[in-house]
Amino acid sequence: MSYRNVRPPLRKAGLAAGAVMLVMAQAGPAIAAPKPVGNVQKAMEEVAKAPGVVGAVGGAYVDGKAVGSGSGGSRLLDGKGGRIPANARFRIGSQTKQMVATVVLQLVEDGRFGVDDKLGDLLPVVVEQDLVERADEITVRQLLRHTSGIPDWYAAKPNPDGSEGEDPSFDVFDFTTRYRPLDLVQWSRDRPRTGEPGEKWSYSNTNYTLLGMIVERSTGHGLAAELHRRLFGPVGMARTYLPVKPPEGIKGPHGHGYYPDAGGRPRDVDRFNASIAGSAGGVVSTAHDVSAFQRAFTQGRLLPPELQRVLTDRLPGGLESFGKTRSACGDDLYIAGGTGPGFLAMTFYSADGRRQFAVSATLSGKDTAGAGQAMGKAMETVFCPSS
Repeated sequence: MSYRNVRPPLRKAGLAAGAVMLVMAQAGPAIAAPKPVGNVQKAMEEVAKAPGVVGAVGGAYVDGKAVGSGSGGSRLLDGKGGRIPANARFRIGSQTKQMVATVVLQLVEDGRFGVDDKLGDLLPVVVEQDLVERADEITVRQLLRHTSGIPDWYAAKPNPDGSEGEDPSFDVFDFTTRYRPLDLVQWSRDRPRTGEPGEKWSYSNTNYTLLGMIVERSTGHGLAAELHRRLFGPVGMARTYLPVKPPEGIKGPHGHGYYPDAGGRPRDVDRFNASIAGSAGGVVSTAHDVSAFQRAFTQGRLLPPELQRVLTDRLPGGLESFGKTRSACGDDLYIAGGTGPGFLAMTFYSADGRRQFAVSATLSGKDTAGAGQAMGKAMETVFCPSS
């Protein structure tokens, strides 16, 4: 089947991402009223009490309408800076990948290239400069599904004894050097491959750095512009954008995250290098906007079913290609998540696309476990208030 002429309603109207977890669900008829929603403000105050959390912000939506929002903790470390506005922007981390994947598949739909086209053909530079091993075998589908076997440029530095360290391979506190996507791909070149092309799932930010380059080469436009034209504008994500120039940060009042330096002292990483995050995790958004995206994606308004299944079908080995959790009130919910130095962001959403709860926490250290557990409890508070 040719995808060139398939136009979902939203595309016609508008003429135009830790790990991300994806799900496809058909929109069901809105027959029964959705279950009550708990107190989001209270839930955010509880998240802010978790170990390592500086501040938290979140919002809940039912059938596209806001049903609660709130924030807890403070904008800056040690209770400073006042409260975070409930509608503040935040970094969404690897939730960016789902958005980039959607744009890539819209370009497939438009006939620009195919899901089984080879990386070496779409980006000859990676062959010419020997940046990606076996680029002539790796497909767009494998990049999208993390089955390419390409190593991750973000992977932690090895310790002197050869074991994996805790810090990324780059300088977290370098906010000003402008790196090209090719520079990031080069970082991964000397690492061992993680498998044969298409053989198994192995998460790698390099896959999405390359996909961002494919978008730019095939359209002649920057990735930020294509995301806005094809997604942010049509979906109504008016406060969402992709920073591209370091040290470009988050617009408007928002929570600041921190990361320990070599001496263990927390340092503000609010100006995280935009040229590093990019197509692998650089989008800045809000609870409203990420919820709007998940609603449109889950209800099938962004891609035809055949292309959406590229992201949602089971992976090699029978692994699910999305995160799934069972709430205390017996509902199956899905999770998209992203993390990076100084933050953790998660979006919980129902399979029918009717309910979303997006939450972000700014952190004071490396450990995200406490924040993650608190977000899970917040989800229960919001979606299962009577439990």
